[in-house]
Amino acid sequence: MKKWMKNLENKTICTLFFACAGLAALVLLTLFLNAQSGKKEPWKLIFVPKTIDPTNGFWTSLIDGAQLGAKEYGAQLEVMGETTEEDIEGQIQNIRTCIEQKPDALLVAPCDYIRTADVLEEAADQGIRVILLDSVVERDVAECVVATDNFEAGRTLGRYAGELLKDEKNPKIGIVAHVQGASTAMERERGIRDGLGSQANGILDVVFCDSSYDKAYVLTVSLLTRYPDTDLLIGTNEYAAVGAARALKDMKLAGKVRLIGFDSLIEEIQLLEEGVFQGIVIQKPFNIGYLGVGQAVRLLEGDKVEKNLSVGSRLITKENMYEEENQRLLYPFSGQQ
Repeated sequence: MKKWMKNLENKTICTLFFACAGLAALVLLTLFLNAQSGKKEPWKLIFVPKTIDPTNGFWTSLIDGAQLGAKEYGAQLEVMGETTEEDIEGQIQNIRTCIEQKPDALLVAPCDYIRTADVLEEAADQGIRVILLDSVVERDVAECVVATDNFEAGRTLGRYAGELLKDEKNPKIGIVAHVQGASTAMERERGIRDGLGSQANGILDVVFCDSSYDKAYVLTVSLLTRYPDTDLLIGTNEYAAVGAARALKDMKLAGKVRLIGFDSLIEEIQLLEEGVFQGIVIQKPFNIGYLGVGQAVRLLEGDKVEKNLSVGSRLITKENMYEEENQRLLYPFSGQQ
């Protein structure tokens, strides 16, 4: 009887041991599953640039910067855009599509200062964090703006134009601008005029190429045909500047009509070396994209960010283009500048 009782006691102890072990395993499994289910999902970001044109060095670099930023910050990034900067309605529709997808944050480079404002306000009203890159709109709808100081960049170019024209009594200047109504075009023109000072009275015309190389070419030919005594041309973005340069070369006017512009497409750098351009103001598009994503993630995580974050710009001429720091800016194949 005693032996039977002892065996029963041993079996009870074993049963209790395995029951406790099973319970402990169940608790551990529950904790693990809860931890997994509570694991933070990556922030969902959507970026709507002005264009996804693969031939445009500025926008491809900016998108590259945003994608690297998303990778490093552990965010999910979708890029949604049209093939031309002048497709304002297309961009507005893209933003509406983004609102329906309810991302955590929306990064936008608005094509138009006025027409894009309504839909961006809608996004903000629905609780989507709005960050503007490169350009702004007429209303204060964004929690953060990451961009070049376009007025200051324009003024730098205007002052340099003034130096090039200092020996001209009545200089004649043509401006080939990009998209009428874009904040970048307006601010750069305003800065150029400020930098030129009284020489701004010599501006013959401002034409808009709608960010098209071909249209900039045609407009340049037309402008120089109407004003054959033009002394200097200014292109306000990559499309405008390169289109004007191609026209000058074909018209055998390279060097005779001086040319300055914005951005640093490889073709522009080569044309600067050839003397077709006398100077270009280069931006830091990679940084704009990278820092824009960084600001978005900080906002989402409750951190304070700068309302306006300027990435700077620099005037490059044939005389300083081979300096080490300028070479890094002209050829930013990877990483921040």
